[in-house]
Amino acid sequence: QVQLAESGGGLVQPGGSLRLSCEASRFSLDYYSIGWFRQAPGKEREGVSCISSSDGTTYYADSVKGRFTISRNNRKNMVYLQMNSLKPEDTAVYYCNAVYYTAYYWGQGIQVTVSS
Repeated sequence: QVQLAESGGGLVQPGGSLRLSCEASRFSLDYYSIGWFRQAPGKEREGVSCISSSDGTTYYADSVKGRFTISRNNRKNMVYLQMNSLKPEDTAVYYCNAVYYTAYYWGQGIQVTVSS
């Protein structure tokens, strides 16, 4: 079954770091652009960061710029989101998304909670 699976979430104190991973199963991420999204309780899902398949161009939402870093390892078929200087407002369920023309996949989501 084709799927994406996130890992690496959890509870962290403000100012701390987490690294989320997104692993693809049964398909290659080589040609897919990958995005990280998040959804906080009572809010709409929002885009956090994305990385292109062609040249690795990256994009970051203003709210995470300078704190989060997206990267990919096509050999391992994985994408990462390094999150530093975490704030309580980063608390959300984080999802990875893979897109190639009309084909797209979502992961099941993983909880990130930033709290003291």
